[in-house]
Amino acid sequence: MVFHWDIVGCALATLFGEIIGAVYYLYYYLTGKSILSVSIKDFTLKDQVAGSVLAIGVPAALGSILMSVSQIIMNSQMSAYGDMAVAGIGVAMKIVMITGMVSMGIGQGVQPLLGYCVGAKTWSRFRKYMRFAFCLATILGVALTILCYVFTNQIVGVFLTDADAFDYAVEFARILLSTGPLFGIFYVLTNALQAMGAAMPSLIINISRQGLIYIPVLFLLNGILGITGLVWAQPIVDVISLVFGIAMYLKTSRKMMKLKNIA
Repeated sequence: MVFHWDIVGCALATLFGEIIGAVYYLYYYLTGKSILSVSIKDFTLKDQVAGSVLAIGVPAALGSILMSVSQIIMNSQMSAYGDMAVAGIGVAMKIVMITGMVSMGIGQGVQPLLGYCVGAKTWSRFRKYMRFAFCLATILGVALTILCYVFTNQIVGVFLTDADAFDYAVEFARILLSTGPLFGIFYVLTNALQAMGAAMPSLIINISRQGLIYIPVLFLLNGILGITGLVWAQPIVDVISLVFGIAMYLKTSRKMMKLKNIA
């Protein structure tokens, strides 16, 4: 912004931010400030380390890839309605990220605690962590959604000045925020499945929400409702994915707890 480099400046800022972040983390680990290690001498393929990492990492990676693909398809479909519509959906999705990223952070924060409980077979503590995470994620999700909804105009006004783009962004943001309170529950569930080592359920949920369900619904609703259908596709898929997540979590957790009782 200082040098007025516009889009190129945004790209460079992102690049420099990633580089600085990576250097900081490497410095932190290599100076021995963490009990974790990134040293080559500690690398091993034994004790199912590689398989466990890939079983959990691949679903998460596919989810991220499909998120990018789905956004490309969304922008491609939205471009038929003009540049201002594309600008509007871009800003609207960033507003929703205010709620989404906080919810994701709660899910990622509780995952190691849940993983420890799974390894130690302390299911009573596991349930306590889940209850706390659900409550915290829901409260924050509702609060942030209401905040973003009430101040949508002000937030959009920071990014857009064109009247048409502004109107699109406000309308789209309020549609996307309709499932904002559910984000926290979804991310806690998906991270709980990863903590339990449930690779296949985690994979199914990730690829369904970002691709297998979302992309077909995107085309379907665009054909039926037009531009509004494109935006409503995400909230609809969020609800479907949450139902899948609850069902898979209940199935997986009950199975693991049953095996513990048998043992």
